[in-house]
Amino acid sequence: MTDSPADTVTIAKVGARGDGMATDGTAVALTLPGERVAIRREGGRGQLLAIEAASPERIDPFCRYFGTCGGCAVQHWAPEPYAAWKRGLVGQALSQAGLDAEPEPLQDAHGAGRRRLTLHVRAGEEGARAGLMAARSHDLVAIDHCPITVPMLHRAPNVATALSAPLGHGRKPLDVAFTATDAGLDVDIRGHGPIADGVRAVLVRLAGDLDLARLSLHGETLVERRQPVIESDGIRLAPPPGGFLQATQAGEAALTAAVLAALDKKTKRVVDLFAGSGPFSLALAKRCDVHAVEGEAAALASLDRAVRATPSLRRVTTERRDLFRRPLLALELDAYDAAVFDPPRAGAQAQAARLAESKVPLVIGVACDSGTFARDAATLVAGGYRLESVTPVDQFKYSGHVEVVGVFRRTILRRRRASLA
Repeated sequence: MTDSPADTVTIAKVGARGDGMATDGTAVALTLPGERVAIRREGGRGQLLAIEAASPERIDPFCRYFGTCGGCAVQHWAPEPYAAWKRGLVGQALSQAGLDAEPEPLQDAHGAGRRRLTLHVRAGEEGARAGLMAARSHDLVAIDHCPITVPMLHRAPNVATALSAPLGHGRKPLDVAFTATDAGLDVDIRGHGPIADGVRAVLVRLAGDLDLARLSLHGETLVERRQPVIESDGIRLAPPPGGFLQATQAGEAALTAAVLAALDKKTKRVVDLFAGSGPFSLALAKRCDVHAVEGEAAALASLDRAVRATPSLRRVTTERRDLFRRPLLALELDAYDAAVFDPPRAGAQAQAARLAESKVPLVIGVACDSGTFARDAATLVAGGYRLESVTPVDQFKYSGHVEVVGVFRRTILRRRRASLA
């Protein structure tokens, strides 16, 4: 089979995932609007061969793995057009959902870098290698460090490789999730089944040699040498092993500030839906009584520990509940002055429908996916809410992901449907 002949195309725009999109619709990674590039067509995509006419917006990427590693898509784009593209992704999602709303300017929330990183460990000819996957591939790109992470995570590849040794040096694919905490690295190994006592003992010893705060296997703590605490604004939170945490400290601060700014003096009781280990609940509890609802018991236990360690907070109650299968009903929601929801990427479709039937005066939606946010926002607007503001927050810099905070205020109370099923 011979290679297809080279073509020359012009890039019209950058798509939602960061690929350049040619005027004929072909996706070409690492290209920018207005560029004329030579490509070879492969499976509906274009492989970049050469840039014949470069965009004036093109800059040098700072990472030597860019273009090989699949983690970042647009390090080669100047800051101003990049920010306009990110903001535009949110505006496009809102428009496609039939919503007439203009996003606020993009907030840069990269800060010191990402504090979470998952590395893949695979066996190679020269032993175990740790790194990230190539774009649209299962091929491993071994790295010595990831420069978009905080400095504490720069040694993560060496740590992941060392931890793989008693588990077979990557012969069985491993994923190693790192979180940078105030107490040091919190590490959770995934992809390996039950381990023998001897292997456990070796891993515990390695955790000491590598000076890890905590080491766990599939969320089960093997050793906790120091409590992996994240402190913010006087509140100390220790997420569970492998638990969710906003990607950057600056991102968490920006999202929290946007949530708090939407409250008014009449807000006394707030329900925090998809609360996780409670970063929003804890911030809200400085001003309001909070009911935190979350499906994961370990996350709620972390929240409870933080509440008990912070006596200055207002009343915080918790409820374990699968909000995808059993969303809070309108009659339950009516007891609150405000509702905050921060679901996973799939969004809060079922819960948004119940919120749309409620009398809650204020709803604040936080999302990591513009599309599902727009879908849920359209449900709330159809139920009588006004979308007051939409703030895009860029903590996943150089990627196509953008966080969104939307503020909804009730203007019309629709008649509730007879069935809440």
